[in-house]
Amino acid sequence: MSVIARIFTRRIITTTPQHEELITPKVKLGRCRIEDFEMGRVIGTGSFGRVYLAHKKANGQVFATKALSKACIINQRQLDHVKSEKELLQKIEFPFIVNLVGYSQDTTHVYLVMDYVCGGEFFSYLRKMKKFDEETARFYAAQVLLTFEHLHKMDIVYRDLKPENLLLDDKGNIKLADFGFAKKIDKRTYTVCGTPDYLAPEVIIGKGHGKAVDWWAFGVLIYEMISGYAPFYDNDPMGTYQKILAGKLVFPPHFSRSAKDLIRKLLTADLSKRLGCLKGGADDIKNHSWFANVDWDNVLKKRESPPIRPKVAGPDDTSNFEDYSSLEPLKDEELILTKEEQDLFRDI
Repeated sequence: MSVIARIFTRRIITTTPQHEELITPKVKLGRCRIEDFEMGRVIGTGSFGRVYLAHKKANGQVFATKALSKACIINQRQLDHVKSEKELLQKIEFPFIVNLVGYSQDTTHVYLVMDYVCGGEFFSYLRKMKKFDEETARFYAAQVLLTFEHLHKMDIVYRDLKPENLLLDDKGNIKLADFGFAKKIDKRTYTVCGTPDYLAPEVIIGKGHGKAVDWWAFGVLIYEMISGYAPFYDNDPMGTYQKILAGKLVFPPHFSRSAKDLIRKLLTADLSKRLGCLKGGADDIKNHSWFANVDWDNVLKKRESPPIRPKVAGPDDTSNFEDYSSLEPLKDEELILTKEEQDLFRDI
C-alpha cells in the first residue's frame, strides 16, 4: 500500500539537542474549505481514502490532500485512528515529519491538507537500488532517530515505521508520514497494530507495549536498508511472528561488525537490555560506534548532502509517484451517512 495513501521510512553526544529552537514554523491554515482547493491527479491510495495533488485556488500553492471516505472509516472502524492522526499532526512540527496544513470535511469525506512532498516514496528508491550501502543507510537512520527522539519526548509512540511510511523531499531528506497508528501514551498500550515484519515481540505477545516498539522497528529498518529485505521475513505472517519471537538473526556477509552489533542491541526482546530503552535513552543509540562519525547538530539542521537526490522538475511535479489513473472507485466511498453517523465526525 502506498505511503501517501496512508498519510492520510564525529563526536560522542551526552546531551540532547534542543530541537524546538531549530524548528521553522510551517504554513498552517487550520480549519479550511475544501472548495478553496482544485483537486488534481491521484498520487496515492489506501483502503479508505485517496490522496490528491491539490492547488489552492487563490494563489496556486501546491498541497497533498488526503480525502478519507467517512463511510469507509466507519465500516473499517478507523474513526479513532483518523481523529488521532489529525490531532497529533496539529501538535507536531519537526524537520523530518510531514506537515499538516489544514483540515476540512463535507458530507462524504474528511480532508487532511498536507505539505506536498515531491521527492516520492523512500521505499521506491530502496526497491530500485535493491539495497543501500551503509553510508546511505546511516544518513537516513540518523534522521529517523532524531524524529523518534522528538516524538518520544512528546510521549508519542509511532508504531508503524517501515520504508513505505517515509517520503523524500526535493532535496532527498526524509519526511515521516502516516500517523494513523501513532498514539500519545502514559505508560503502555495494548492495541495490536503495525506491519508484521516490523512488530516487536511484546506487541505480538499482547502484554502491553510502549515507546520501545519504535526502537525495535528502527533496528528492522536499518537491517532492511542494508540488506534489501526484513530480518524476519516470511511469506506467511504467522511465520514472520514465529521468527520474531524466536529472535534468531542472520546477517549477510557484507554487514559491518558495528552495524551487526547495533542491530542486535535494537532487536533484543528483553526491554531491560534493548538499546534506546535504557537510562541513556536515544543518546545510547547516538553514541554507538556505527554512528561514530555523525554530527547530530548537522543532521538536525540538514547541513549534510543527502545521498539520494530526487529528480524534480517543479513544485507540482508528480513523476516520483506511481500512476493511479486507472484506479477503481473505493467501495462504499460515496454512501450517504445518517445524521447519527455524521455526528461521529463532529470533533474532526
